Amino acid sequence: MDSPDNGTEPARGYRDLHEHLAELERRGLLLKIDRQIDKDSELHALVRWQFVGGMSEAERKAFLFTNIVDGQGRKYDIPVVVGALAANRAVYSVGMDAPVEGIQAKWDHAIANPVKPLVVEKPPCQEVILEGDALIGPGNGLGRLPIPISTPGFDSSPTLTATNVVTKDPETGGQNMGTYRCALKAPDRIVVRMATRVGGAEGYIHYTKHQKRGDRYMPCAIVLGCPPYVAFMGPQKLPIGMDELDVAGGLAGHPIRITRAHSVDLMVPAEAEVVIEGMIDTETVEPEAPFGESHGHVALEEFNMVMKITAITMRKDAVIPSYISQVAPSESSVIKRVAYEPLFLTHLRDGLGIRGVKRVTLHEPLTGLLRVTMITCERGMPRTEVWRALYGAAFFKGDCSKICIAINDDIDPDNSDALLWAMAYRSNPVADVLTLPHRGQGHGPKRESDGDEDSTLLIDATMKSGMPPLALPKQEYMERAKAIWEELGLPPVRPQPPWYGYSLGDWHPAWDAAAERAVRGEWIENGKISEGQQRKGLKPETKFRPD
Repeated sequence: MDSPDNGTEPARGYRDLHEHLAELERRGLLLKIDRQIDKDSELHALVRWQFVGGMSEAERKAFLFTNIVDGQGRKYDIPVVVGALAANRAVYSVGMDAPVEGIQAKWDHAIANPVKPLVVEKPPCQEVILEGDALIGPGNGLGRLPIPISTPGFDSSPTLTATNVVTKDPETGGQNMGTYRCALKAPDRIVVRMATRVGGAEGYIHYTKHQKRGDRYMPCAIVLGCPPYVAFMGPQKLPIGMDELDVAGGLAGHPIRITRAHSVDLMVPAEAEVVIEGMIDTETVEPEAPFGESHGHVALEEFNMVMKITAITMRKDAVIPSYISQVAPSESSVIKRVAYEPLFLTHLRDGLGIRGVKRVTLHEPLTGLLRVTMITCERGMPRTEVWRALYGAAFFKGDCSKICIAINDDIDPDNSDALLWAMAYRSNPVADVLTLPHRGQGHGPKRESDGDEDSTLLIDATMKSGMPPLALPKQEYMERAKAIWEELGLPPVRPQPPWYGYSLGDWHPAWDAAAERAVRGEWIENGKISEGQQRKGLKPETKFRPD
C-alpha cells in the first residue's frame, strides 16, 4: 500500500480517504448520488432512511453526493460523503483493514505499540489555502464548504460532525485529537462544543489550562476527512495524555504523515481533506445548538466555545465527510459499538476473571449504547459469577450500563422480544432484580451538570434450571419449510431468532424418539407405548417421566 506523494516526500503506508472510498466502491459498499440534493433539508434525511427504514445492517452503505445545493439554491463543487467510516461493520472493517472479529486485537496492538508520526513539508491538505479576505462575506470561508444540516427541522445551523479537533496542552505540549461538533455561525466563526463532564473532552482540559494561565486564545485545528486510521481516533477513548496520532501509526504499522498547520502552531494529518484553523476565545462563549445529539434527543441551546477562523486549507480534490449521528442506530453508534463491546468483554473475562461471560452487547437502537448492557453467560454459570458480571459491567464506564441484563446464549441480545421473553420466564423480580443508587446522569437529555442523580438496575434473566424446549419446529423442519416457501415465490423472509425449537435442558431422549416416530406417521406406535404406562389412583396433571 506504500505510495509516494509529492515526489521527494516519504512514502505513505496507509489509505487516505480517496483510496478508502475507492475500496468501498470496489466492494459494493458505496453509492454515488449524482442527483441534485439540498444539503440543508434533504441530504441527511435521505441517508437516515437506511437506519430507520427496516433495512438490515448489512444492507447499509456509504453515500457519496456529487451534486449539492443549499437551501438558497447555491451550488457547491465539493462532494460530501456520509457513512464512509461506519455505515455498518463491513465499512468499519474496510477502514481498519481487518475482519470485524480482529478489530479489537488490532486496537490492543496499536495502543501497546504506538508509532511516532513523520513530518512532511508539502502536504496535500495545503494545496488550497483560504485566508484574509477569502474568509469574509457570503460564499467565502466556511460558506465554500457544503456542510449539511444534520437534523432538518430542529438544528439551527450546519454543523461539522465528522471532525478530528486538534488542541495542545499548554503545559506539556502534548496534542489531543477529539471528535466534537462545531456549529457554523459566520464565514469566519464557529462555535465548538467540547464535553465538560468528568471523563469528557481532553480538549476542554486544555481550554481550562489556557484560562488558568491567562491566555486569551487557544489554538485549534478542525480536521475533516482524515485517513481512516486517523479518523477512527477521534471517537476512541484513550488514556489522558496518549497522542492519537501515535496510536493511529500503530494501527497502520507505519508513521502517520503530519505537517504544521498553516496559521496555528499545531500538527495536522498531511492527507486531511480540509483543515479549519483558528483561535478559540477562552473568555467569551456563544449560544450553540439546538442540535440532534447522539443520545437520541435534541440538545437545547447552551453556551459554548467561540472559534475565530484564521485559515482554511484543503486538497484540490477535497471530499467532506459527515457523520450520521443523532438517534441510534447511526454511523457514530457503529463506530462506538465496535470499539466498546470488546472493551467490556475484556474487562469482565480477563480483568475480573469471570470466565463464563461469552459476550457483552451494548443496546444500540434509540438508547445509543449508553444505557442498556446485555451480558451473555454460559448456561449453568454459578449465580455468584452472574452477579459479579452484572456489577462489573454496571460500573466499568460511568456513562454506560444504567440497566444491565444477564442472559444465556440462546437469547439474541439484539432482539428485544427475546429479551422480554427471558425476563418474563427466567427471572423472579424479588430474587433476580437489584436497584442501586448514586449513578451520575452521564451523556443524555438530562445533564449531569444539573446535579440530578440517576440509579442502576441489574437483572439476572439467566435460566436457573432446565426448562422445556421452545415450542417451534426443530431446525431441520423449519429449514425444509423455508426451501418450499422460496420455491413457491412467497415474500422474502428474514428469520429472527428464535426461529426454530431447541432443548433448554428439561427434555428426555424418549420424547425425542416419540417425536421422530410422529413425523414418520407412526403416532399409533406412540399410543401403544403410552397405553402400557397407564396408572390408577393418580390426580390428573401429575408429572410423568419415562424410565
